Parts: sequence; C-alpha cells; structure tokens
Amino acid sequence: MKILNWNVNGLRAIMNKGVLLEFIEKEDPDIMAFEETKMQPEQLPHSFDGYHIYINSAVRKGYSGVMVITKKEPLNVIYDIKGEDEPLEGRVITLEYSDFYFVAAYVPNSKDGLLRLGYRMKWEDLMRAHLMSLDQNKPVIYTGDLNVAHEEIDLKNPDKNHLNAGFSDEERAKFSELLRAGFSDTYRKLYPERVQYSWWSYRALARSKGIGWRIDYFVVSNRLLDKVSDSIIYDQVLGSDHCPIGLLIDLQ
Repeated sequence: MKILNWNVNGLRAIMNKGVLLEFIEKEDPDIMAFEETKMQPEQLPHSFDGYHIYINSAVRKGYSGVMVITKKEPLNVIYDIKGEDEPLEGRVITLEYSDFYFVAAYVPNSKDGLLRLGYRMKWEDLMRAHLMSLDQNKPVIYTGDLNVAHEEIDLKNPDKNHLNAGFSDEERAKFSELLRAGFSDTYRKLYPERVQYSWWSYRALARSKGIGWRIDYFVVSNRLLDKVSDSIIYDQVLGSDHCPIGLLIDLQ
C-alpha cells in the first residue's frame, strides 16, 4: 500500500500550477492526505476520479483545512478531535478501515514569539489522547504537517532555533511524549542519520540553499513497524513550500 501526504499551501493554487495531478498520476497512491487546502468543499477544483474524497475545512475561509482521497471507502470517518476550541480550524480527519486507522492532521503553528504555544500544547494533548484511544482498538497511521522538527538533525540550523516555533523545547517534548505512548517516526526509524527536509521558508532562497526543516511525518503504532518497507521524502517535487512525503506499508 502506498500512502502519500502533502501540505499543498493552497489546493487551488497548486492545481493551477499543474504539478499536483501529475504527481498523483505518477505515484498512484492508495490514500493521499493534504494540509492547508485553504478552501471550502464547494471550491474543490477537481473530482479526483477513482477516489472517495473527505474534506474538513476551517470555519475561517482561506485558512488551514485538511483533505483525504482514498481508493477504498472507509468504514467510518471522524472529523476533528474531542475538546478542540471553537471555531473549528479544520485540522483532523480520521478514516477507519478494517485493520487500521488513518489520521491526517495539520498541527497548529505556535507562531512567531511562540504566541500560540499554549494553544498548541493543549491541542497536542488532545491529539495524543485521540491517537492512543484509537490505538487501543486498531493500529494507527498518523500523518501530516506536524509542525515540529523533533531532533537537531531535522533542521539545518538547530542552534539558532531553540526558541522558535517548530523547534521549541516544549513542542519537541510533546512529540517525544507521543513516541513514548507507543508510536514511531517511520522515517527516523529507517534512516537514523539521513538528512532530508520537507519544508523550506520562502525567504532568502532557503530551498535552493538547502536550509530546510523536516516537519512532515508518517508516525505509526509500533506494532506496524515491521510492515513498513519505506518512508519517503520527495524533496525534488516542487509546487509548495512543503514537499510530499510517502509511506510504503504492507496492509493488503
């Protein structure tokens, strides 16, 4: 099974560039998740033939949003997570299948100066509780823009970023707490010393200079690790400030 994820930073914008449909046609994913769709369901610019489509949009238009397309219809679909504040920001979709749960998320950014860190910490606790509850029933595949570089190897300039959103001690600790709860970062498990990034600032030609962060993940329940054959970062694919990531896993 091939599962893909991409923070597209505006679904309509990236489709106008032509790269998204070309990538989907080439990779032929069984499931694909998208973050920062920045649209309402009625604004979906393409039908994605052959896929069931599930969209969770923010109340605030042009902001946030997640979407999942899947060849196999799920048994159940859950939008959001318990305890999220109103207005809802369109951050989570959970699909239930016979043997696993698939969870796609756009984790809140703590913002410059860590102004939203308190909200982020609360949200992380709610998400971890959601994943742990699911995991008691079936194993979980969790993906998305998780907005954290967990280890120093996961960003170009760690020394300069310890007080910045995405690399604060608090955010990294929450990710560690999730891993201790029975989950694994598939990419780092397979490639403990490999340096690749999934996000680059639009400022100062960061991508062309190789100044990036790995903040997009496939995290799985530990009991699924032996079924994972690869965790991929498609860092040559352009079209967004993020690149796509992929998971190859034997679940069929």
